[in-house]
Amino acid sequence: MAKKYVYLFSEGNANMREILGGKGANLAEMTNLGLPVPQGFTVSTEACTQYYEDGRQINGDIQAQILDAVVELEKIAGKKFGDKENPLLVSVRSGARASMPGMMDTILNLGLNEEVVETLAKKSGNPRWAWDCYRRFIQMFSDVVMEVGKKYFEQLIDEMKEKKGVTQDVDLDADDLKELAFQFKEEYKSKIGEEFPSDPKVQLFEAVKAVFRSWDNPRANVYRRDNDIPYSWGTAVNVQMMAFGNMGDTSGSGVAFTRDPATGENQFFAEVLMNAQGEDVVAGVRTPMHIDAIKETMPEIYDQLLGIAHKLENHYRDMQDMEFTIEDGKLYMLQTRNGKRTAKAALKIAHDLVKEGKISKERAILAVDPRNLDTLLHGSFDKAAVKGATQIGKGLPAAPGAAAGKIVFSAEDAVEWAARGEKVVLVRLETSPEDIEGMKAAQGILTARGGMTSHAAVVARGMGSCCVAGCSELVMDEDNKTFQLGGKTYKEGDCISFDGSTGDIYDGLLPVLDGSIEDEDFKTLMRWADDFRTMKVRTNADTPEDARKARELGAEGIGLCRTEHMFFGEGRIDTFREMICSSTKEEREEALEKILPMQQKDFEQLYEALEGMPVTIRFLDPPLHEFVPTEEADIQKLADAKGKTVEEIKALIQGLHEFNPMMGHRGCRLAVSYPEIAVMQTRAVIRAAIAVNKSHPGWKTMPEIMIPLVGETKELQFVKQIVIDTANEEIAKAGVNMSYQVGTMIEIPRACLIADEIAANADFFCFGTNDLTQMTYGFSRDDAAKFFPDYYDAKIMENDPFAKLDQNGVGKLVKMALDLGKPANKDLHAGICGEHGGDPTSVEFCNSLGLDYVSCSPFRVPIARLAAAQAAIKQSNKKYNA
Repeated sequence: MAKKYVYLFSEGNANMREILGGKGANLAEMTNLGLPVPQGFTVSTEACTQYYEDGRQINGDIQAQILDAVVELEKIAGKKFGDKENPLLVSVRSGARASMPGMMDTILNLGLNEEVVETLAKKSGNPRWAWDCYRRFIQMFSDVVMEVGKKYFEQLIDEMKEKKGVTQDVDLDADDLKELAFQFKEEYKSKIGEEFPSDPKVQLFEAVKAVFRSWDNPRANVYRRDNDIPYSWGTAVNVQMMAFGNMGDTSGSGVAFTRDPATGENQFFAEVLMNAQGEDVVAGVRTPMHIDAIKETMPEIYDQLLGIAHKLENHYRDMQDMEFTIEDGKLYMLQTRNGKRTAKAALKIAHDLVKEGKISKERAILAVDPRNLDTLLHGSFDKAAVKGATQIGKGLPAAPGAAAGKIVFSAEDAVEWAARGEKVVLVRLETSPEDIEGMKAAQGILTARGGMTSHAAVVARGMGSCCVAGCSELVMDEDNKTFQLGGKTYKEGDCISFDGSTGDIYDGLLPVLDGSIEDEDFKTLMRWADDFRTMKVRTNADTPEDARKARELGAEGIGLCRTEHMFFGEGRIDTFREMICSSTKEEREEALEKILPMQQKDFEQLYEALEGMPVTIRFLDPPLHEFVPTEEADIQKLADAKGKTVEEIKALIQGLHEFNPMMGHRGCRLAVSYPEIAVMQTRAVIRAAIAVNKSHPGWKTMPEIMIPLVGETKELQFVKQIVIDTANEEIAKAGVNMSYQVGTMIEIPRACLIADEIAANADFFCFGTNDLTQMTYGFSRDDAAKFFPDYYDAKIMENDPFAKLDQNGVGKLVKMALDLGKPANKDLHAGICGEHGGDPTSVEFCNSLGLDYVSCSPFRVPIARLAAAQAAIKQSNKKYNA
């Protein structure tokens, strides 16, 4: 029996997301619920995978199943595809397993040709509608399927509006739209070199192929990398009977949310654009009306939509984002999905749904994307500065946060300017999916058109960027890179600021304050998360300020203190350079003696910030050449301090040069060559702990000393002995009873292979996954980003392995080290301290390995806490209220 690739909506349900994609599964589920859904069929994600396996071709079996489904749809509709008497028109939309708003392509009004459009014009008595559908179809087919580009058609529309003396598309009459349709076809022919296809079946297969192709377009690839969506999933294609929102004043299209997507308030929120198709709302071509506008004019529709919204939220037990069309006074539901929302809204909705008894705490924890917690810490403007600022305009508060920067007018410029360190804001008439990389690079997005559900708003909310949309006062001149607002002309490079929470736009740069987590919903969800997670979350911190911020955000200790960062402070680097350029051990010890009290004070401040929690201190790791001076004045200063000539100092500096310093004289190798460095650092660590424990009798600060870059057991034994001898001497001298631990950073593949030997000599393992990734792949983490885009394009890699842990390679080494190390030392504890500790997917993997903790930068601590809770829930055998 042939494999099934195509399913009617009536054959599916919500549990078939992997095959039908999210949109297809939900259309099937709404059909099962008896909601007014225009019927259709779904070409499965497996057909997409097969399309790529067959060299980007739809094979005969899949084509036959699509044509069979068309026949069934014709029976349901009572219309025929391409028929001159009673034609069937369809939409063709993508629908991946995970929601990817705006990333892939849609074609509406498919099935039209010159004969069919004339039939529709006559039968409907509404020629304007018929020709509007046709010109839209030609434009979308040309853009999406043949990749001609929308701008050529937009220019023709603008020329027609100027010729007719109107400003809106809806003011063009039937004759204008008919003329545009023929102009569009000529434009198509001039660009493609052949006539626009008139056979609906040809149109359909080309459209399905185009949607499959769009799975691999640049913006979809970027979105997938950012949201951990595997390329192998593929997208489904939904072919659905058209419902027309552009038939006149009793028709329209809109988007609705069962709760406010910006704040999470339990209030129905919707926007509608009358006499328009769905793409107009999403693209932000015109600014839509609030749904209250039809409460008086179409009360039955309003009540029906509100009832459906309640039914869907209760059914899915989550906030729903719905697309609908009103066709000549009749409501149709085109889509529902769990709605994209701000982090603040996600927390409130999750908390409220638990309070309302609709979901369990476990499900609430799983409902919040940990990555979006970043946005809670996004800034706001200084209130005093706002009072003195000049407000130049106001738009819709589409995505919260504060943005201030230099104006750029294109996504490409945003990326380029940001790469050279400029803070920019992207100002556009409206954004399109092609702008995603520029939107990511910008501090915020400001658009002249579009509503709260426009592309700019949805994407900005999803990525945590500030956005103000629909600023109708803004007069744009994109060609000359200027706009007018508040009686002033702004050009590229001028500065503005805007508030995505209020929609207010200001002249010049306003200071942006750090975000705050003083939010009860956040605190509640984090408490729940902490109750469920089994893995600890520490922080990577080198300063008391970082440590205090991490504690505020819930860190349970320091997993990595990089002591080398402390040597760069004012008044320290000169002394450290003197140590490096010393000729004898005695000279080095003299310089280190000056550094010792500074280092001790640093550690005391860290211990105090952590209030007795564990602190892991990594001894000096980088190669010494990173600390030496390069400026002539600094070299002269060092020469004077050491009583040497400039030439002698330069010779010493040259002697430190290495061809491959990251694999050179660094880490534990420095302590082998210069034991006095390890002696000084041990004294500082132990003395600081003794001092803090004396001043805080209730605390039991127990330092964890981490020896880096061990690849041979004897290296660890050699340096550990120095540490033990020095530490025990200090403890005995102080007359106290204090514990400490000595462990190692596992960052060399060989260390993973001999982890049993190393574990016998270590109290703990801390996996330095940044360097372990570098050593395992043979990639330089400082340079690999230059060629990673080529690897993404060639489908060699889907993610940056320095951002998301490579579970198949590096992950296997981590598992191997644990499997070898724990039996050799039953008291061994282990964690990771690369930035992978703040990546949710990597955190889930670490939890599955049984690591004791992950450690990440302070502002990623909440992300790691929530991700660890989600991992514990997912990996638990206990059933939860799903």
